[in-house]
Amino acid sequence: MERNTEIIRSEQSGAECLHVKHQSGLDIYIMEMEGYHSSFALFGTKYGSINTRFRVKGEDTYTEVPEGIAHYLEHKLFENEDCDAFEKYARTGANANAYTSFDRTAYLFSCSEHFAESLEILLTFVQEPYFTPENVEKEQGIIAQEIRMNDDEPGWRVFFNMLRAMYHNHPVRIDIAGTVESIRKIDADLLYKCYHTFYNLHNMTLAVAGNVKADEVLALCDKLLRPCEDQGLEQLYADEPDTIVKNYVEDTLPVGAPIFNLGFKLRPLSGMELVRAELLTSTMLEVLLGPSSRLYNEMLEEGLINSEFEADAPFTGDGYFVLSCGGETQDSEAVRDRILEEIRRAQKDGFDQESFERIKRVHYGSMIRSLSSVEANASMMLNAYMAGVSPFSSIESLAEITYEDALQFLRDEVDPDRHVLSVVHS
Repeated sequence: MERNTEIIRSEQSGAECLHVKHQSGLDIYIMEMEGYHSSFALFGTKYGSINTRFRVKGEDTYTEVPEGIAHYLEHKLFENEDCDAFEKYARTGANANAYTSFDRTAYLFSCSEHFAESLEILLTFVQEPYFTPENVEKEQGIIAQEIRMNDDEPGWRVFFNMLRAMYHNHPVRIDIAGTVESIRKIDADLLYKCYHTFYNLHNMTLAVAGNVKADEVLALCDKLLRPCEDQGLEQLYADEPDTIVKNYVEDTLPVGAPIFNLGFKLRPLSGMELVRAELLTSTMLEVLLGPSSRLYNEMLEEGLINSEFEADAPFTGDGYFVLSCGGETQDSEAVRDRILEEIRRAQKDGFDQESFERIKRVHYGSMIRSLSSVEANASMMLNAYMAGVSPFSSIESLAEITYEDALQFLRDEVDPDRHVLSVVHS
């Protein structure tokens, strides 16, 4: 079977992987890791909770589907007419799972033996949907219960309340699993429609790393992948203004101490521009708010925060970019005011350059060390495909960013007025 292949190499680390554009339409990434006993595989599609309005070639109008259908489809795809995929994995000894996020769905397994048999299970069941009115209806109760459990989880509630106060229209403001009302609208026909649209191999990738051989992986792909035509998938999102909905939102749940998220709405980015911005902001946030920062230690000593406080990794995707921090506090508004004051001060006067360089070196070392993890390498390759960049782009970009880049980004892109404080009280 015809293939286009390339070796992608990291100049910084010397690591390399094989990228294959398979004739079926699938992008395949393989990292052989000599001397390792375990293997990890991810089969993913660019289909998550935000992908609710779409059309393909030949369609004049956009299809709009219920919120939560990508997550619902992930649940159902493990079942086929004879048995479910987990029963088959049990026979090979592989540890299997799946996840749906805002912008992707991925099916995965790890194993230390019988890799080829487990990969065959993965490539087979993901390509064999089996939906009936009966098994679709059966799943509604299970997912409805999951939604209610998430609603009762304080960390989940405080985060999504923040997103709803931040985004007017973008579907990132909706729970990945949807709502109890929205999943009632899902039926077998809608699941097949979404499956055939988004589980097209031109919209998917396979990433494997560890104790694997490229020839063996590609031979299985030649045998099992079913060539398909690129459908020219188009997606439509509602217009999202730069403004936030409101600065403050609160809720009540039985919590031991009040918790909060403070978030900042930034301009959405994509491709290498996004990769670079994620690295700049994660490093910059640690300088300003991390455990070694002046502000963190002042607030800790004053009892405004405790050791649960942390600045989160940038939350980004197609049409959204959020910087946030959070934790426990008895005075969330005082914490918010101190953080806003610190951001404005740093925009005017700069921040600690020596700390920036030190934290950048720490992040760089962590990235290099992650190349010894089979799971991290497979995830890195899948993430790169989803972002439309090369697998080693983050390492290359981190090596190049400077303090001046971070300060300019802080001044140009972070607007303290576009903040949201979300609080859950007891």
